[in-house]
Amino acid sequence: MKKIFDDVSFKCSKLVTKNYSTSFSLAVYMLSPSIRDAIYSVYGFVRFADEIVDSFHGYDKEDLINDFEKEYYKGIDRGISLNPVLNSFQQTVKKYNISDELIQAFLKSMKLDLIKSDYNSKAEYDDYIYGSADVVGLMCLKVFVDGNDEKYNLLKGEAMRLGSAFQKVNFLRDLKDDNLILNRNYFPGVDLNSFDENAKRTIINEIEEDFRVAYQGILKLPIEAKFGVYTAFVYYKKLLKKLENTPCHEIGNARIRVSNYTKAGLLAQSFVTYKLRLV
Repeated sequence: MKKIFDDVSFKCSKLVTKNYSTSFSLAVYMLSPSIRDAIYSVYGFVRFADEIVDSFHGYDKEDLINDFEKEYYKGIDRGISLNPVLNSFQQTVKKYNISDELIQAFLKSMKLDLIKSDYNSKAEYDDYIYGSADVVGLMCLKVFVDGNDEKYNLLKGEAMRLGSAFQKVNFLRDLKDDNLILNRNYFPGVDLNSFDENAKRTIINEIEEDFRVAYQGILKLPIEAKFGVYTAFVYYKKLLKKLENTPCHEIGNARIRVSNYTKAGLLAQSFVTYKLRLV
């Protein structure tokens, strides 16, 4: 029966989320059960595309990402895909009226990772972040507001700033891998070979401003989404603080993480804050 296949498809997207990101998986679990599967499906789609361009060394990445895109659109046209992750995602796109512009912007940024290694202007940097992160936040927002365009437009700006903040934290955390393994530098005007505290401070100030604006949007989210998004917000704020307290030369030589023990404590603190209606 088709329903069994669809159920398996969403479970596959959930499995992708749990295996690739314990932090995001935890945040999704804090969402209302009514929207969890849809967010798992969004993550599964963007995670697989990102893995193609970042991890599948020794394979024709351009061919793989193009096939991935073609199979997605076949799924949209047919209403089914034999790739379970694409099958679940195409259903979410249709149910919540996710714009194709968002999907195309995301795929554009993923393809840029195959041909571009340096971002030399703020315009290039902002354009990449819009496609790689902001639009993912907007896809999730479509789910959070149940496809309602009025609510979506009200929260669109803050959702983009949250996506930007998350991505910039990831860039700073992954400085070593991006520079040494993937030969990429996303930060315009920053020489990673002479990365210093001034450069780090400039980046952190930019991220903190993104978080400040994004928090105002979290306060306006529907009840089904607020606690889950707030949980992710608190985790990334903690990761940013840890990066801030880490000497710049260590950031360039090791991947900074937040321990599972600390994550559990952050979840408890977030729950208390939420229950006291402080957010």
